[in-house]
Amino acid sequence: MKIAIFHDYIQAIGGAEKTVLTLARELGADIITTDFDINAVKKLGYEDIKIISLGSTIKIAPLKQISACLKFASCDFSSKYDVFIFSNNWAHFAARKHKPNLLYCQSTPVRVFYDLYDIYLRQQPFYTSILFKTWVALHKKLYERFMGHICVIIANSKSVQKKVKKYLNRSSKVIYPPVNVHNFRFERYGDFWLSVNRLYPEKRVELQIEAFRQLPDEHLWIVGGFADADNSSTYAKKLKENLPQNVKLLGSVTEQELIRLYAQCKAFIITSIDEPFGMAPVEAMASGKAVVGMREGGCLETIVDGSTGLLVKPEVPEIVKAINIISREPSKYKEKCMEQARKFSVDIFLNDMKKEIDKAILKPVKI
Repeated sequence: MKIAIFHDYIQAIGGAEKTVLTLARELGADIITTDFDINAVKKLGYEDIKIISLGSTIKIAPLKQISACLKFASCDFSSKYDVFIFSNNWAHFAARKHKPNLLYCQSTPVRVFYDLYDIYLRQQPFYTSILFKTWVALHKKLYERFMGHICVIIANSKSVQKKVKKYLNRSSKVIYPPVNVHNFRFERYGDFWLSVNRLYPEKRVELQIEAFRQLPDEHLWIVGGFADADNSSTYAKKLKENLPQNVKLLGSVTEQELIRLYAQCKAFIITSIDEPFGMAPVEAMASGKAVVGMREGGCLETIVDGSTGLLVKPEVPEIVKAINIISREPSKYKEKCMEQARKFSVDIFLNDMKKEIDKAILKPVKI
């Protein structure tokens, strides 16, 4: 059985890209995408995966998103593969021609169309806000129309499952993303906290920076890049403008370097808005490190409050308080963290995904 996985772009590497690459390797599948950075893939050690690029997108938002959708909608690999998996926001525009299929929903239905719409609208200058509203109104309808060609939806968390039902009125099954827990290790509790996320507005990295500004004796190292065509470029530049001396932006790092950082950090912090799942906190826990997370979204499913870390409101005073509590005795969370991380192993993910792929093949295909 030949399997193809369609994924929006493979550039700035995050949890979604790790999931897709892991799935491709274990299933012997090919990946079909648009923008493709081979160096980013090599950093993760996945250069053995066959990746087919449909060509580059226009590097200006929202033209980037529109051009990606056009590339997916116009491609045709239907005769070359037996089953198709779609991932992220735009790849499912290829679903009409590629069946049987399933969508692995790694975030809520396009967040800029739904739960993050108001946040992104506020970021627009007055002269672009009308264009933004027009793009969302038109593209959202097309997005929902092509979603009708998806046979099965798999959500990567209960939080995402609820939003798939709320915004798309579709049922879905939850399969948590894979974390190769055996790749991670504990070395020591170092003198720095770690944060791993793309530098996107919805990650609320500014909350982390402001919290550590108030804690000059603590240090924060932030790993993560951004895509030049997104609003994240402007956001990242603003973050760099007024960094306190105890905060470092490390940019993208290799997988081996990231594993070392997890192994040697004191603890971990994540501040995303309603994070769909969040693989990085699980990776930190696999390394024996406690996590400060927000009391919302996927963090409610991965972090056990008071046992593997602390869940707080997205407010600087609460974050500061949690950092102080964990910093006093980071070792008390170690065993529970490692135990919790094992619940999200690659084997569990692959077994569940293979079952859903088999079901998708057996279901009658609607044309």
